[in-house]
Amino acid sequence: MTAIRAFLAILAFAVFAPAGANAHALQPGYLEIKPLAGDSYRVFWRRPDVQGAVMSIDARLPENCAPIRGPEAQSDGSAWVSVWVAECPGGLTDGTITIEGLDTQKTDVLVRYEAVPDHPRSERLTLERTSFTVPDDPGAFDVIRSYLPLGIEHILAGIDHLLFVFALLLLIPDRWRLVGAITAFTVAHSITMAVATLGWVALPGPPVEAIIALSIMFLASELVQRDGSNQRLSERYPWTVSFSFGLLHGFGFAGALREIGLPQTDVPLALLSFNIGVEIGQLLFVVAVLIAAFTIRRLAPWAAKLIAVDTRGGLISAYAIGGISSYWFIDRLSGF
Repeated sequence: MTAIRAFLAILAFAVFAPAGANAHALQPGYLEIKPLAGDSYRVFWRRPDVQGAVMSIDARLPENCAPIRGPEAQSDGSAWVSVWVAECPGGLTDGTITIEGLDTQKTDVLVRYEAVPDHPRSERLTLERTSFTVPDDPGAFDVIRSYLPLGIEHILAGIDHLLFVFALLLLIPDRWRLVGAITAFTVAHSITMAVATLGWVALPGPPVEAIIALSIMFLASELVQRDGSNQRLSERYPWTVSFSFGLLHGFGFAGALREIGLPQTDVPLALLSFNIGVEIGQLLFVVAVLIAAFTIRRLAPWAAKLIAVDTRGGLISAYAIGGISSYWFIDRLSGF
């Protein structure tokens, strides 16, 4: 396990330091089509912001709708929004909804629509699948197919959440205590993500994001101050520390899920699917890191000794984690 921790120490600097300022990748686009009276539909189209400009994608409604595209987008501070009313004689069923330009972008678009009033359904469009035909009778599988991949992508793009897990891998040498700590983190963020998404508890987003960065700073501090004689708080009570901070990370997941939107008649299924996706992504990350560490231990044992956690190389990596998370913390404080 020492060699594995040694590899993780250098990987912390090599992987996460270039991540720099952005702890999250682009949020997905969001298209919502809700019925009004008769054949009228209210269309809400939210496109990601790319360095202060609207992403070059556009929503195209079925051919029987007018207008088939929306007006010029307006910035809401974090994305670009268009809202309009479309007339679609005969409804949406069997019509094709397309996101033009999506095949050239590195993002997804979640489409939520109501072919039948009060029965919203969701579809996830990607660069490989840029359009879909509205079915007669969509089912629960459509919700799972849309939200489970979104959960995987969100955790894998959320560098701050992964960096917290990464620091746990560095800090806890015992494999079973490590499994317990990661399990506690999973259980905790699942709880708060559910209660926050369902509206039972509400916390403002900016302070939550700042405290998430602070949680990584805490683990980095624990790494730096380890002396081998006296165990740090996170080493003595890893499950408690992981569970406590996991509660905060869950509010971060919930904020992202609220931005994506939930189908009102399938909230439990969509929430469960997204959460399972998050856990799958987290597990994939941990397994990939451990496999890579095992490979390095076998192929280059000399490197493992050189960069062990209790050496200067390991200390540099711990400072790198602390430096990145400190930047996030200050940057997020300035956004209050």
